[in-house]
Amino acid sequence: MRIYGPNGTTLGTPSSGTKKTGSGTFSLPDAAPAADARPTAAPRAANSIDALIAMQSVEDPTERRKKSVQRGRGALDVLDELKIGLLSGAITPATVARLRTAAADLKATSGDPGLDAVLSEIELRVEVELAKAART
Repeated sequence: MRIYGPNGTTLGTPSSGTKKTGSGTFSLPDAAPAADARPTAAPRAANSIDALIAMQSVEDPTERRKKSVQRGRGALDVLDELKIGLLSGAITPATVARLRTAAADLKATSGDPGLDAVLSEIELRVEVELAKAART
């Protein structure tokens, strides 16, 4: 559908090169640059990789709890290995070394008081077994 009229298309009317201008003129006021205007600066890059690593090392409470549960399970597994070694009559130095590592890992807190209580009981048991192994 074609619309003919002042705002529509017209057939055969050549366009003139001159355009009509209104009687009023429009001009922008001459504005001097403001004294307090500062040039924009590019965003600063991280000065060192330490800042990036620090941002990545922040972990949420659920992640910290999961890691604490894994450390507790690992310590219980090593205690089971020690129990099997005691029943078979041979405690390996590798098991004792793993007990020391498990004891060191259990010192970190999880943020959950109940879980921390259980982990401290596991840590106490590991320390007792390490003391027994040191006597023999």
